[in-house]
Formats: sequence, C-alpha cells, structure tokens
Amino acid sequence: MKVSVVIPVYNEVKTVEQIISRVLENIKNGEVIVVDDCSTDGTREKLKALDHAGPVKVCFHDVNQGKGAALRSGFKEVTGEVVIVQDADFEYDPKEYPKLLEPILDGRADVVYGSRFLGGPQRVLYFWHYVGNKVLTLLSNCLSNINLSDMETCYKVFKSDLLKRMTFKSNRFGFEPEFTMKVAKLGCRIYEVPISYSGRSYAEGKKITWKDGVVAIFTLFRFFFFD
Repeated sequence: MKVSVVIPVYNEVKTVEQIISRVLENIKNGEVIVVDDCSTDGTREKLKALDHAGPVKVCFHDVNQGKGAALRSGFKEVTGEVVIVQDADFEYDPKEYPKLLEPILDGRADVVYGSRFLGGPQRVLYFWHYVGNKVLTLLSNCLSNINLSDMETCYKVFKSDLLKRMTFKSNRFGFEPEFTMKVAKLGCRIYEVPISYSGRSYAEGKKITWKDGVVAIFTLFRFFFFD
C-alpha cells in the first residue's frame, strides 16, 4: 500500500529537515505532506527549499490556525491508501512505522494508535501531563465505549478511505479527541501497539498546555452529543 505521512508544522526550524529525512528513510512507497501553520522562526524558508523534492509536498498557511487545521489541509492532499499522522519534532520516531502499519497491512485493523503506555521506552517528564492524559483517555473511553490506553497520542494511522466518511472541525489539539469519537462511532476496527516516546520539555519547545486539556474535555462532549 502507498503510505501518506502528514506532518503539521509550527516553529520547528531545528528539527523539520531531520524529521522529514527520517520519515523518508522509513517509508518504501509513499509521500510526505508537510503543512506549515504560519511559522515565524525560519521554518517556512527551509520548507520552501524542500517543496516538491521527490515525494515531499509542502502546503503553507498564511495565518496560524492550529494542529487540527493543518491536518485538514494535509488530508486534502493525500493520495495514499494509508495515512500516518507525524509530529514535526522527535518525540515520536518514524522507525515505529512497521509495527504501526502491520495491523492494517495484514487486514486486522482500520485504525491503529501508537500507545506510549503499553511498555515502550519513554523519557521521564511531567507527572501532571501523565495524569491529564489518563483522565482524558478514561473520559474518552467512557463516552465512546472503547478501551484505549492513550487517546492523546500523535501516532494515529488509518485507511485513507475513512477521510470520505469523516469531516474534521477542530482547529487545535482538539483533533485527537474528535478523531477518536468519530472512528468509534463509525465502528472502525481499532488496534493499539506500543511505541517509544521521547517527550520534550517546555524549554525544548513543547507547546501543549493545560488549556488544551480543558478544550479536549469540551471536544469529547461536543462530538459525542452533537456530531
């Protein structure tokens, strides 16, 4: 199957070239779709030099809109049969692609989550981030009646034909709970696989905050009751 890797980017000048290179090393048949969400740190200039370089296509937002909006733009460009969502930093390693793709390629799954809590090595960081993630995942499971261990993970892999059945609306990090509620409602076959995780500190560029956690709660209820 052809794989489409969609990478939302905002102010990742230090890592964007390296992550694209790492992605290309780990897909044999595929494309890389990068969406710059109006970066201001020099990321855009680096990406302009990479646009249309082999299987790499770059889209540019003129206004910062958030991760969810960047992913919507990227999904419109997908031509592969399987989609992988990849962050532009090195918290998630593309070397995990084979294990993420396996349940889809062998016909067991429609959607695969890469879970940071199923035994893979991970950097030790913020306790309250861990607690917040567990609370959000528990709430998501209660509403969707599925048993994920890591709803907020970046690594979501899915068959691209699902994009014809889902319309995403969240602009920022609300994409994670919105995606989860929608694939659960569609009755998709969902698998989780363990992944490694090299989390960043805020000094190193981490962007998500407690406010995004509050938004995630409202997003879960929004798409449970009204979508």
